[in-house]
Amino acid sequence: MRILTGDVVPDSGSVTLRSGARVARLSQEVPRDWKGTIKSIVLGESEAHDDDPDYEEAWKIEHAADSTLSRMQLDPDADFQTLSSGLKRRVLLARAISRSPDVLLLDEPTNHLDIASILWLENFLSRWEKTLIFVTHDRSFLQNLATRIWEIDRGRLFDWSCDYQTFLQRKEQALAAEEKQNALFDKKLAEEEVWIRQGIKARRTRNEGRVRALKAMRENRSERRSSEGKAKLNLQEAQRSGALVAQLKDVSFSYEDKTILSDFSTTIMRGDKLGIIGRNGAGKTTLLKLLLGQLDPQQGNVRLGTNLKIAYFDQLRDTLDPEKTVQECVGDGGNQIQIGDKTKHIVGYLQDFLFTPERARTQIKFLSGGERNRALLARLMTQPANVIVLDEPTNDLDSETLEMLEEQLVEFAGTVLMVSHDRTFLNNVVTSTIVFEDDGVNEYVGGYDDWQAAVERRRESEKQLADSAKSETKKEPVAAKPAKPASKKLSFKDKHELEKLPARIEKLEVEIAKLHDRMSDPAFYQKGGAEIAKVSNELAELEQQLSTAFERWEELEG
Repeated sequence: MRILTGDVVPDSGSVTLRSGARVARLSQEVPRDWKGTIKSIVLGESEAHDDDPDYEEAWKIEHAADSTLSRMQLDPDADFQTLSSGLKRRVLLARAISRSPDVLLLDEPTNHLDIASILWLENFLSRWEKTLIFVTHDRSFLQNLATRIWEIDRGRLFDWSCDYQTFLQRKEQALAAEEKQNALFDKKLAEEEVWIRQGIKARRTRNEGRVRALKAMRENRSERRSSEGKAKLNLQEAQRSGALVAQLKDVSFSYEDKTILSDFSTTIMRGDKLGIIGRNGAGKTTLLKLLLGQLDPQQGNVRLGTNLKIAYFDQLRDTLDPEKTVQECVGDGGNQIQIGDKTKHIVGYLQDFLFTPERARTQIKFLSGGERNRALLARLMTQPANVIVLDEPTNDLDSETLEMLEEQLVEFAGTVLMVSHDRTFLNNVVTSTIVFEDDGVNEYVGGYDDWQAAVERRRESEKQLADSAKSETKKEPVAAKPAKPASKKLSFKDKHELEKLPARIEKLEVEIAKLHDRMSDPAFYQKGGAEIAKVSNELAELEQQLSTAFERWEELEG
């Protein structure tokens, strides 16, 4: 991209732009020293020239800026410095778009944008009539926009004239063909190496052309570049948590005059994989903190389960000390690291996350966004956990690492709580979603597409009701249908039972855990058969009681 803008000069070859062509580029980095209102940043007033101004052109630029700010829902008078990183990205995007460039270059444009902004951007760019070149790891964004893909692989640029899904299929076929071709080549080379090492008689009569061909084959093999490495991810599971992970009941929370939650209730059980969706600043991270007990509700109750071992992947990467090296951050200053029941050298462990020994000794502050993410993942995976908390995990991660992280999370037997704007990631991992919507916070079964389908069904239902109401007003008045009987209220006895059930469930889980620990001791099985049978029957009875308690809990709460 920098070569296309002229910021980097190529070592060889040439770059030719049409006369008068305008190129605009949105970089990943947000400038820290830019000050002023949003409108002044979008207009680029610091770059304006007062001598001989073109008033007509200035009016066009200002009109384009106002229009773009309105469509992107940005307050032109707001102070740029006070904005969140996500809103600053939107301002820089507005700045690039408002200039109507002939070539628009976008470097990770969806980073830190919420889903609503991403959808707006997709819609806007789908109608962009000029040339658009973008780098992204957002697979939904890529699939919905790209009609042609440039792939940089092992020092070469490949041009695929197709969409993303077709590219994946063709790429897989190409890699399979390359692997087969390399295997045949290596077999031929091995045969020629055997031939050249034959006895003196063979060397006297050998074909010099064959020797030259062998030399060329050796050079060809030495120049072959292997595929780029992939991170080796391996989540460590701690001892199982209790069946209940967290329960929020009628929880309310506000910051000054901004309501985050109002009478919100939810229950998270062991094994749930929960996605949290909402606009930037809606309160997603606040909800996470409430679920983890890191924040007390202003109203309502939060109840946490037992034996929770939590590993946290932070959106702002605050758990990484910028002054320390990757090796120091991940290994806590030591040279060895415990992975499961094995001890591994920290440098070898970091190589699984694509850090060379030299890069492992680099300070965090000098790493790219993707490297910081991989360092945080490396640190996260040294901690045995039964609850994984991911706050915007997909920013700056490459597609291959994203797919590997997805696989790990899907296979993880514990609980996953995740804030994300990556639609594909949500679809592939979560089993339910909590969404911050205009009418409040709502919970849905399934991932992003399931939420969208539910919203569409709700709109259709509301439309049908509205149409039905309109048609009813045109007809003769009829007697109103009797209202449905209200749902049966719980008796005092049932309410008392419901209040006691969580404590009973927790007690049963503790007793079951003790029996599991007792039975996991090898010495236990040296006891008599009667003792083993007695404990086994006791365990089965407790597990049956736990199952019955859960069924009763669901019955009373339903």
